[in-house]
Amino acid sequence: MRILINPVGSHGDVLPFVALGKSLRDRGHDVRLYTSAYFEPLVREAGLAFSPTMSAEDYLSMINNPDINHPIRVLRIAVQMAEKYLGITYEAMARDIVPGNTAIVGPAHAFAIRSVADVHQVPVATVHLQPVAFRSKYEARRMSARMPSGAAPGMFTPLAWRLADLIVDNTIGKAINRHRSKLGLSPVRRLLHEWIHQVDVLIGMFPPWFAPAQQDWPHHLHQTGFPLYDHGPSITLPATVEAFLASGEPPVAFTVGTATTVAREFFEVSVEACRQSGRRGILLAAHDAQFPTGLPASVATFSYVPFGALLPRLAAFVHHGGIGTTSQAFRAGVPQLIRPIAHDQFDNSFRAQKLGVALELLPKDYKVSAAVAALDRLIGDKTLKLRCSELARLVETDGIAVACDRILEGV
Repeated sequence: MRILINPVGSHGDVLPFVALGKSLRDRGHDVRLYTSAYFEPLVREAGLAFSPTMSAEDYLSMINNPDINHPIRVLRIAVQMAEKYLGITYEAMARDIVPGNTAIVGPAHAFAIRSVADVHQVPVATVHLQPVAFRSKYEARRMSARMPSGAAPGMFTPLAWRLADLIVDNTIGKAINRHRSKLGLSPVRRLLHEWIHQVDVLIGMFPPWFAPAQQDWPHHLHQTGFPLYDHGPSITLPATVEAFLASGEPPVAFTVGTATTVAREFFEVSVEACRQSGRRGILLAAHDAQFPTGLPASVATFSYVPFGALLPRLAAFVHHGGIGTTSQAFRAGVPQLIRPIAHDQFDNSFRAQKLGVALELLPKDYKVSAAVAALDRLIGDKTLKLRCSELARLVETDGIAVACDRILEGV
């Protein structure tokens, strides 16, 4: 079968779909990925066919935009990207369809795949990486810093959903419907309500122990394990990283993910927290300009380190709460201090805290004294460390393999 995959987003969003593509190709299928040219080396590394649908320059401009992590202003970026790239992506994928022998895979916000499926009548699989994509009147999703962890579902939740849908439909929804209109397709409404789940195969790439399915979630949802792909199963640490780890006590690592490029203050606070607590630290960021200057010898900086090899060597891990980062920390059994910034990160943080393996500091509260106190608690709490070890043993299911099984069964 020819399988066309359209990942959308940052490195953490694209990597699971590369893993899916590689697994499907290893089963003998003709797999092709369509995403920004920025990720071509990553796709080629996995041995997959690649078609660029966005320039690397536009991708970097997008993630460097400070509005990328704003809950409302990010929609303006989404509209701009949709206006420019929905048609390009549609045309690239439509050219590669083999009638009667093609399936399409992508995340819910890969809106071009739905147009391709509707016009060419090919089956489509939507893969959700985060449980926050699913609404329920029985379980509240934590959508913002203002929403307390563990908030109970309120009687006005449906009203809140309709308000959110109204905002989305009048921004990104208009751009999507202009694209669909050019193809002779009917408009869609309430994109985030039921439409994103109305596909042939619906995958949630997270286990039930992380997010139990609610009775009002879509009944055709298949939950898998996490997609714990990290550039290959046997990748090793760079020599410079290995040398730093071997030179002293296990360090604390700090990262804000690949979709944030303005985190200098976060790293400055983190360095001072290490200095005051006498701990060693590793700063991780794809963009070196975020790192402070004049660092002590006890703090090292790296642009990229494979989490699968690094995290088991840490005393604690401070991060933003992205689903990929969080799940890698689960597998490593490392205590987590989560500093959620935007989007699904607040919900992921809530769930990690509920599991007893993490603490949270919001950006406004991430000060030196608070960071030191949180790290002291994480590293000194034997019960929390035991819970981390217990949870690590649950992260055994190969989510990629299970997702591939479900996709191939359903298309």
